[in-house]
Amino acid sequence: MICFHASRFLPNFARGIAKQQDMKELALKYGCNPNQKPSRIYMDEGELPIEVLNGRPGYINFLDALNSWQLVKELKAATGQPAAASFKHVSPAGAAVGLPLSDTLKKIYFVDDVKMELSPLACAYARARGADRMSSYGDFVALSDTCDEATATLLKREVSDGVIAPDYTPEALAILKDKRKGTYNVIKIDPAYRPAPIERKQVFGITFEQGRNEVRLDDPALFENIPTQNKTFTPEARRDLIISLITLKYTQSNSVCYVKDGQAIGIGAGQQSRIHCTRLAGNKADIWWLRQHPKVMNLPFVDGIRRADRDNTIDVYISEEHDDVLRDGTWQQFFKEKPEVLTMAEKKEWIAKLSGVSLGSDAFFPFGDNIERAHKSGVEYIAQAGGSVRDDNVIETCDKYGIAMAFTGVRLFHH
Repeated sequence: MICFHASRFLPNFARGIAKQQDMKELALKYGCNPNQKPSRIYMDEGELPIEVLNGRPGYINFLDALNSWQLVKELKAATGQPAAASFKHVSPAGAAVGLPLSDTLKKIYFVDDVKMELSPLACAYARARGADRMSSYGDFVALSDTCDEATATLLKREVSDGVIAPDYTPEALAILKDKRKGTYNVIKIDPAYRPAPIERKQVFGITFEQGRNEVRLDDPALFENIPTQNKTFTPEARRDLIISLITLKYTQSNSVCYVKDGQAIGIGAGQQSRIHCTRLAGNKADIWWLRQHPKVMNLPFVDGIRRADRDNTIDVYISEEHDDVLRDGTWQQFFKEKPEVLTMAEKKEWIAKLSGVSLGSDAFFPFGDNIERAHKSGVEYIAQAGGSVRDDNVIETCDKYGIAMAFTGVRLFHH
């Protein structure tokens, strides 16, 4: 356990030597950027609820860890299933609960070669990491349950900055301590910790104070106001909408989240325009679905290709920039034989088969154009705050496609 006296930074920390003291403060190498020194996390009252078991987490690592931990803790409480999240720059790239993986998902998440049985927690992690592999590269991972050997085995294979969990089995901890030449960040958090009801932060020397956002997003009342003609939400749709809303609670605004089968498949974060969020997340959902196209699943990669190179090659192959990996003199770097182009017509035909998708938004949809875009990515269920002056246009567009939509009355801005 790495901890420091609250009154000072210990100089020997820079040499990696730490003393266990009162757990009120942890000195960090620097803040968001190397020039932002000194840096620390600390408690005004009580002790830090975390223990660093390996590595040396930084300022942004802790921002990711503490935000993602709240997300998976709420997902577990709301669904009763183990949950995992993949965070980058204080927003989730993926979030999921531990439903079993189909053979198709095992293959596109690159876990089909794992010999051991995947636990529910390992399945949750594979889903959270696998949905948007490009964005999850170099992520920080949160796990709702004790990290087991199967989950640690999957973690070790990926490029990642660290993980936070309530505990680790001895086998899992040994695997993780060996990752990244022994420097992988492993944080243990007290699952019983509850923060104070008032939170504070400073901007330009001025302190902001507000009550914590403790809204319950599994409340059945959130789905009582259904203004659309279609008023039917399947149990799976309700679960997926709850996952979407909890994910959005910890995503930089504006944000929308597409969910299918217990996992986020497209998250649009931090855009000033909501339609841009909807398009961004919809494009991610489309890519997730296109990765399941037979042409993509059967790409003849060269032996020994690195996981990151494979991810990037798939991403480019699916896009309209496919010539960047298919032109003569280039394709040989990635493939044993030159693949056929996945044409625009083939992509449209495949995307049209996507269905049963749920969509959440952290605030109201201002116009029906968001619904038009969502429909193209298979959205059949929506939960949003409501309250736009053009709610009528949004409802009319939902009715046009038979989409069931609930007005939750809850805004989920996060900054």
